[in-house]
Amino acid sequence: MVWRLGRAMSTLALGAATAAALMAGAAQADTMTMNVAFKGASQRAVWQQVIDEFEKAHPGTDVKVSFIDEEAYKVQLPGWLTTVAPDIVNWHDGERMAYYAKRGLFEDLSGDWAKNGWDDMYASTKEASSYEGKQYAAPTVYYSWGMFYRKDLFQKAGIASEPATWDAFLEDCKKLKAAGITPIVVAGRDAWTLAGWFDYLDLRLNGNAFHQKLMAGDVPYTDPRVKKVYATWKQLLDNGYFIDNSLSYNLDAAQPFLFQGKAAMMLMGTFISAGFPANVKPEMGYFRFPIIDASVPTAEDGPVESLHIPSAAKNKAAAHAFLKFVETPAIGAQLAEGLGSLSANSKSPPPDDPISRIGFQILSTTRGGIAQFYDRDMTKEMADEGMKGMQEFVSDPTKIDQILAQLEQDRQRIYKK
Repeated sequence: MVWRLGRAMSTLALGAATAAALMAGAAQADTMTMNVAFKGASQRAVWQQVIDEFEKAHPGTDVKVSFIDEEAYKVQLPGWLTTVAPDIVNWHDGERMAYYAKRGLFEDLSGDWAKNGWDDMYASTKEASSYEGKQYAAPTVYYSWGMFYRKDLFQKAGIASEPATWDAFLEDCKKLKAAGITPIVVAGRDAWTLAGWFDYLDLRLNGNAFHQKLMAGDVPYTDPRVKKVYATWKQLLDNGYFIDNSLSYNLDAAQPFLFQGKAAMMLMGTFISAGFPANVKPEMGYFRFPIIDASVPTAEDGPVESLHIPSAAKNKAAAHAFLKFVETPAIGAQLAEGLGSLSANSKSPPPDDPISRIGFQILSTTRGGIAQFYDRDMTKEMADEGMKGMQEFVSDPTKIDQILAQLEQDRQRIYKK
């Protein structure tokens, strides 16, 4: 009797072990791995929430996610893509994406775009998600760039509405200066804030297609169209429309000019709006960078965060299913709120914050394309040289030709074109 009981128990144990092994094998077969860069608890929490919802909708798939601090992530990503790659990574659109696409390290997602309706929902970010006509990115969130301004200072200077055109903008700058108000504050010590001005003047004068060719190193810096950007910028400097000694201020030091009512406008991304003092926030408005040439399709700076499937991913079926799940209006809005950004999905409901709502409307309706920002659309070495040149230009605007000649030498050296 004892022998039979022991044998029965052994048989049950063996069966349980076999079942467990089979279940483990099944779990392994249906496991999807994902690496996520994040900053702060709220960003990690919203990604975990979305992953939990995906697992609930796909009970046969187990997501193994690794959360990595953003700065460490940047360093480690190349190693993952060339060795043991996860099935999903998050990254940036534009040149940052193209760098890996051209090396064959990101999966072609063109089929996902076609069959999942992304061409419509992500029309404004399709160009930034593409390399040589194919899409390698699934956009998630982005943020708007535009002109912040003090409503009360506009009123004081007799300005009745936000300027939509360059001529109106120049006229408003003239009125502000006459009223004893500095029209524009810029944090020139942080060279990237100057790059925002270059981006928008180039996008408005020459369009996004030209801008991207310049960013790719395909256009000489001695091209008359590049000089026109600097000549237009020079008008603002010559007229004294920027704060004095702008190269002395970083962003933290420059913002108080707005807060204290000493300057009326600042070109910046919407990410700064959360830091506005409570007593100032009601006075802050936000508008699209003015149109200079109505014949040029309106493009915007809107740095896009994105998801990618590494070419070496092992469970691509689950990865494609995850992207289809995430790239919807509802999940886009959910991620945007948790990541402190805007949904890249044009069908997502608009955000509650007034300034974010304006930024969302600007980005979701533009048809001239979305640029990723100067130092995201360009190789780092050239971007550094370009921004150094911008600081030299702001210091002495008469040196346009010398600065552009030096940048052209840099372009030829860096790109060897």
